[in-house]
Amino acid sequence: MSAAIAAEATWRFPKAFWVANVIELFERAAYYGTFIALALFLTNVVGFTDIESGWISGIFSSGLYLLPFVTGALADRLGFRVSLTFAFACLAVGYTMVGLFPVKALVPFGLLLVCIGGAFVKPIITGTVSLTSDATNRARAFSLFYMMVNIGSFTGKTIAKPVRAELGLQYIPIYSGLVAAIALVLVILFYRPEATVALSKGFDETIRGFKVVLRNTRFMALILITSGFWAIQGQMYASMPKYVLRMVGEGASPEWYANVNPAVVVLCVVPITQLVKKWKPITSILIALAIIPFSALTMAFAAVLTGSAVSLGGLHPVTVTMLAGIALQGFAECFLSPRYLEYASKQAPAGQEGLYMGYCHLNTFFAWLFGFIASGYLLQAFCPDPKTLSEAAQAQRLAALGGSGPMPTEYLHSHYLWFAFAGVGFVALVLLMLLRATEKPEPVVAAPAP
Repeated sequence: MSAAIAAEATWRFPKAFWVANVIELFERAAYYGTFIALALFLTNVVGFTDIESGWISGIFSSGLYLLPFVTGALADRLGFRVSLTFAFACLAVGYTMVGLFPVKALVPFGLLLVCIGGAFVKPIITGTVSLTSDATNRARAFSLFYMMVNIGSFTGKTIAKPVRAELGLQYIPIYSGLVAAIALVLVILFYRPEATVALSKGFDETIRGFKVVLRNTRFMALILITSGFWAIQGQMYASMPKYVLRMVGEGASPEWYANVNPAVVVLCVVPITQLVKKWKPITSILIALAIIPFSALTMAFAAVLTGSAVSLGGLHPVTVTMLAGIALQGFAECFLSPRYLEYASKQAPAGQEGLYMGYCHLNTFFAWLFGFIASGYLLQAFCPDPKTLSEAAQAQRLAALGGSGPMPTEYLHSHYLWFAFAGVGFVALVLLMLLRATEKPEPVVAAPAP
């Protein structure tokens, strides 16, 4: 690297870069604050059943990964500033509507507004980060962006616990609406991108590209297989909050348990990335898929530890196994995330890498849709809403939470929920092994003659 180029590789970025990143922090804080409590809110406050809340939250969360294919094209036509203003207006109104009017007829409309707004934000912010950096500092730019994402995620989930405990579940979306409103003010006052960069190639070309990707069997197989990983990871939001509060009591802190995941990622991702940098990408992904089922099995292990709270330092067995399982998920993620994009790009024909990379996150769409819906059915079967129990069973559960006697029979097999997701993980592992077995060997390049 020349001295001139080295001098340009600084941490200095234009104002629009910093404004965009602060806006992203606020958006993530609003999103994760509500997302960690969404399934619980839909059941406990709105009155949906576990199955109904699974379907609603699954469609909402997966839609955030599908709609950007449409909103990117709209943002190109409207412009970044107008689109971002519209996005945060949708978010502020949507979150507030959900919190102020928690009735079955209105909540889905509020969530739809949140989904539309969120689908605009991510491509515009990442587009701004790309636009306000260049080849010399783009890696630094995106490292700052992902740091802001994680700070926002951590902050949102951390604040959600005292809001739930002190004010009530219904105030969490209102908190998110307030945070989104602050971000809207920041957009109006300070967001002035000097230019824009195309986020989409238009609706027709997007559809054509999607058809091309669907015809690539190996690429779609990779998408569906890795969705098994994220379906288990997504249980931090789909199953874990309800499971913990029903098995431990309202004093538990599932919002804070979920923060173990990003903490482990922050601590481990750099050394693990260094460890696997010379491995084949599929080998690193295989390690992740070998670990993830054991995270679910670890969560199920609470059934064995029940009654051992004293020997566990006063912590409830469910708390111990949740923290350990979530930590394993973060550890597994460190093997998957650094190499997945690389391996996905290799499934694309030469010259079509950009097209394929635009669709590589469809695995999260499938994972969230399947994971949340499956969670609703499994919770109802093995760890039901206490309000659906008989008065005698409700009284027995409360006594058990207080340390007097066993839980009612309706919760005897609550850990089967985690066995089901462990099964999903093992199936994904086997399928990835089959995919690797059918992989064509890379051509051997002969060394040049001396």
